[in-house]
Order: sequence, then C-alpha cells, then structure tokens
Amino acid sequence: MAEIVRMPRLSDTMTEGTVAKWHKKVGDAISEGDLLAEIETDKATMEFESFQEGVLLHIGVQEASTAPVDCILAILGEEGEDVSGVIEADATPVVEEKVEEPKQVKKDTSVKVDSIETPKASSPVVESSPSVVVSKSTSNGRVKASPLAKRLAKEKGVDISLISGSGEGGRVVKRDVDNYQSGVVRTGLTEERYSEEPVSQMRKTIARRLSESKFTAPHFYLSISVDMDNAISSRKAINAKLGHKISFNDIIVKASAMSLREHPTVNSSWRGDVIHRNQHVNVGVAVAVEEGLLVPVVRYTDTKTLSEISKEVKAFAQGAKEKRLQPTDWEGSTFTISNLGMFGIDEFTAIINTPDACILAVGGIQQVPVVKEGQIVPGNLMKLTLSCDHRVVDGASGAAFLQSLKAYIENPIKMFV
Repeated sequence: MAEIVRMPRLSDTMTEGTVAKWHKKVGDAISEGDLLAEIETDKATMEFESFQEGVLLHIGVQEASTAPVDCILAILGEEGEDVSGVIEADATPVVEEKVEEPKQVKKDTSVKVDSIETPKASSPVVESSPSVVVSKSTSNGRVKASPLAKRLAKEKGVDISLISGSGEGGRVVKRDVDNYQSGVVRTGLTEERYSEEPVSQMRKTIARRLSESKFTAPHFYLSISVDMDNAISSRKAINAKLGHKISFNDIIVKASAMSLREHPTVNSSWRGDVIHRNQHVNVGVAVAVEEGLLVPVVRYTDTKTLSEISKEVKAFAQGAKEKRLQPTDWEGSTFTISNLGMFGIDEFTAIINTPDACILAVGGIQQVPVVKEGQIVPGNLMKLTLSCDHRVVDGASGAAFLQSLKAYIENPIKMFV
C-alpha cells in the first residue's frame, strides 16, 4: 500500500523547505534509514532519511523547488502501484516556481546644463541583453528546466525564470545557465545593469525574525570601553600553556556568562504576560555563513572552561560553514554575542535575537593613547555595545551588567577564582 513521505519540519521556525538534491530516483528501492534528499531549511541544508520502506513511485517536489511543511515530498509503495488517486486526494498545495514579468523601471533622466533643464525623456524602456528572455513555462506557471539547470541557477544566485530556454520546447538547460548574462535597463541616456537572485529559506527567516525583533522589542543601547591590556597578556600565557589557541571572543563569551549569572535580569526574555527568568546560561555565538547568519548555542556556558568554550565554538563555526548543524545546535539561547571586531569594525549596534532580552556587539581592539596614572601611554581599547529590550531590561540593569563584564575582561584571573 502506498505511503506518503511528507516535507518534514526540520526546525522550530521552518514553514517550507527547498529540495536541494535528490539522492534517489523514481523506481529505486528504499529501505528505512536510506538518504532520500537534502532539504534546505530556514537555517541550513540538512540530510533527510526515509522512515519507510518501499519503491519510490512519485517525487512530489523537484530539485530547487519549494514546498510547505507536510506537503507530499514523495510516495513509496509496491512496484507498479498506481498512486494517482493518492496524489489527487491530498490537498496540500505545493509552492511552484512562478514566472514573474519584468518590472518596469522608472527614472527621471532630466539633465541640467547651465541651469537650463532639458526636456524629460519619454517613458523608460526596459531592454534585455540577447540572453535575458523570460523562460517559457507550462500551463500551470511552472518553469520548464532540467534539474541540473535549476541547481546551477540556484548556486549562481540567478532567477531561472529570467533565462531563455534553448532546449526542447523552450526548456532551460545547463548551457543556458552558463551563458546567462545579467539584465540591462536603459532609461533615457543611461544604462544600468542588474541581476536578481532568489531569496533563500535562511534569508527569509532572518528578514522575518529580525523585522519582528526590531519593530516589536523597544531597543536601547549602552556602550562601554574596555582596557584589553591584561586580556592580551593573559591570552598569550594561556595559549602557551594549553598548546592550542583561545580567542578574545572565547574570553568575552566566558566573561559574559559569568556576568549573566550575577545579573539574571539580562538573562531573561519577554513572554507577553510574564518575564521569563532563565535559571541557566546558554550563550549564542553569531556565525556568518554564505547564506546569512547562524547562532549556535554554547549551553551552560558559565560552568565551562575557556578551553571547552573555545573547542565548542570552533566546532560550531566549522559545522555552520559545512551546513552540518542540527536544530538542537541553534535553539535555546538566553543571550547572544555578535563579534565584528575580527572584520575591522570599531563598534556597532546589533538587533536582539529574540526571545533573548539582550545582545552584545563586540568591536575590534584599537591601539590608542590612554591616560594611566597621569601619563599618556599606548593602550588597547575595545568597544562593547549592549542592545537591550526595554520591556525587560532597564538602563541601570544593563549598565550594571556591562560593569561586571568589563571587570572580568580587564582582570581575566577573576574568571578562574
């Protein structure tokens, strides 16, 4: 009897998934535990294994196509079994690739010469380079393209509906993607080139969650300068003893965890009718990946050594870049740290990673003149900026947390006492 394999919910925020790659084809025998497909979620691309056995009779979502959670992903059954009735009986809609008409670009092309304005150009004309033609599609609006062409277009960040198909019946094939050139818009006397790329599941989630955070949580910001001289010398001594390197970010993660234990208000979240006070400290560490941003979580951070934190963060960073992280790796943070100092940023403000009440933005270490004991001497300062949800954290609470954090970083030995 035919069994439906549905699009799985692979994260707590996932509402739809994109099939990045099928590892089986129609007609293949499937055993429980076999790798069926790779599915792109809002956080990562994850391998999906079959929980059922049978022959793969139908693929409901083609490679590079997107479908909502619980939609028919595939159907397994006995060889030769008719599954048309099963497909028709299932009413879950699939999000197909749609062809969009090119948008008209309007631009004022008036030019002033010696204060005399020339007449405005007539309505702008949108032109395309020879290879930019909207693909032919089937009657239901789905783009006709080979799976390889879809995969290549996705890898190049190209909207496949803008590519002219040279295959049979206007089908987009590999050579069409290879030969594709970005569009050209000519308005009056100017020429502007552009390209468009589809929005990934991860980028959609980032856009939604950060918009909700920014426009729902009333943010305010507190900044403080930290003397890094002792941290620099302590890190050098620790690395010489350990035999492997800990980073300044590891020191900040540990110091933040110690400070959160002392200031539980900052280690809280807004839950509508209640303020949720976390009895544990789970620090999320923002990691930049090609598709956006992931925040894997170091759990019970305040109980871990610098060495343990360092190894865990490095493993998370590598796993994020290789798309190997699991939902349990990025769920459950109580506080978040975002460090752009390693990219040469002096200071910045970050958007809170809800439901956390705060996020710490870490700038780079700057060599500047400072006054010590009445003398101007070379110093190493780092700027920290705390973004706070004013519904949970007041200015005094945030300031007290930063003072504790500053004390730990400026005197790292306090973290080992």
